[in-house]
Amino acid sequence: MPSAELTPTSVHEPDPVKPTKVDQVAAAGSELIGGPIGRRALLGASWWTPVRVVALVAIGMFALGLVQKAPCYNSGWFFGASSQYTHACYSDIPHLYQGRGFADGLVPYFDKLPGDMQYLEYPVLTGVFMEVAAWLTPGSGSIQHQEQWYWMVNAGMLMVCAAVIVVCVSRTHARRPWDGLLVALAPAFALTATINWDLLAVALTASAMLMWSRGRSLAFGVLLGLATAAKLYPVFLLGPLFLLCWRAGKWRDFGKAFGGTAVAWLAVNLPVMLFAFDGWSKFYTFSQERGVDFGSFWLILAQNSSDPLSTDTVNTFATLLMLLCCGAIAALTLTAPRRPRFAQLAFLIVAAFILTNKVYSPQYVLWLVPLAVLARPKWRDFLIWQACEVAYFLGIWMYLAYTTSGNAHKGLPTDGYHWAIGLHLLGTLYLCAVIVRDILMPERDVVRLAGDDDPSGGVLDRAEDVFVFGAGARPGRHAAPFDGPQVEWGGEGTADRSL
Repeated sequence: MPSAELTPTSVHEPDPVKPTKVDQVAAAGSELIGGPIGRRALLGASWWTPVRVVALVAIGMFALGLVQKAPCYNSGWFFGASSQYTHACYSDIPHLYQGRGFADGLVPYFDKLPGDMQYLEYPVLTGVFMEVAAWLTPGSGSIQHQEQWYWMVNAGMLMVCAAVIVVCVSRTHARRPWDGLLVALAPAFALTATINWDLLAVALTASAMLMWSRGRSLAFGVLLGLATAAKLYPVFLLGPLFLLCWRAGKWRDFGKAFGGTAVAWLAVNLPVMLFAFDGWSKFYTFSQERGVDFGSFWLILAQNSSDPLSTDTVNTFATLLMLLCCGAIAALTLTAPRRPRFAQLAFLIVAAFILTNKVYSPQYVLWLVPLAVLARPKWRDFLIWQACEVAYFLGIWMYLAYTTSGNAHKGLPTDGYHWAIGLHLLGTLYLCAVIVRDILMPERDVVRLAGDDDPSGGVLDRAEDVFVFGAGARPGRHAAPFDGPQVEWGGEGTADRSL
């Protein structure tokens, strides 16, 4: 193990990274509020700490997202087939208040629902979130009045989740608190925050990432298990973590994380699984039985084919594609010249699931926003991706307006919607590509430019490799300082860019 004298953090505590000093787009954007931060600025000397500023900005943007839904609040959700689409203000929340039995006091998973959907098709913790919001919704007045209240109650609860997300992102990379502004100002984040209940799982995942960055493996596992009980995607983070812990030999910490995840998930799911198995399993059976749906490249293939693939065939091919992506990520992890950062691989694995899945609802972008900020906190790349996601957000609603407007055909036809899907796919692939480039060429990684290794990696940060092969096994390509010549990361006058 390297001695304490060789670790850069033992020499001095690096200063916080100022985005306006290292990011041209951030510097240009700062002109709206007075320009880049000056050398005489008293950082942390007042109540206005970076985390508090970021949290307030996030709440402000969330409120703007609520205003964007205003055209639907009094009319679009209740009158007319396409108004909620032409105004791009659709939300599942008011529709499912009655559609999933909350208005009638039915107990999720235990009571059957009238209609085609026999049970609530959401994971258990999300169902609990929905039920709590129903308890807080006044039961008097018209059904429209109740649905309006239900949406507002959920919006308030989801706003808390949004604040948790930006605070956790700001604190995960201790030297980069201002990166949380990327989440707070993300237009797709504000536009999709109240479409569904995904922010609950995103907040729990962000909290788990923060715990892992602090070396609290068990707390990470518990929070990740709760996140998985709210949405399926968080469990995929265990895959990259396994590979990184394998490369670094951190088996005990991975065991704690895995155990915490399993116990927390079971604690939430087991009671419902035992006493209402049919209702509990609906989420999983629905996911398998669901046909090709909006936002996926599978939909483009289906709508341009005279003989579309069956649902079972699509499920098989989607699973195979996901497994191929997992294999590629595994090879990248174990052969990279420097051990990849946890956030980089977390983004790649979730993005792979989104890209290969047979459905992409517009709110799924929320899964990626915090991970994208931690993986590639570069304003230019982030905004390119966000522009593609906003285009898709508008595209799906205009397409639905087209399909529900009858002979008027108001909106975006099928070919135009396919272009919107293509933009979403290309934007996500672009961000994946620059992250992979950062992994293969660590000197291009903006997080590592100042000498950091993996600030979100917890026990992985500056740990030595114990298992690595290929390019990663060559001298001078270790993940942590080692005896011999040291490679300086970032800074002016860096002599060695060989990594």
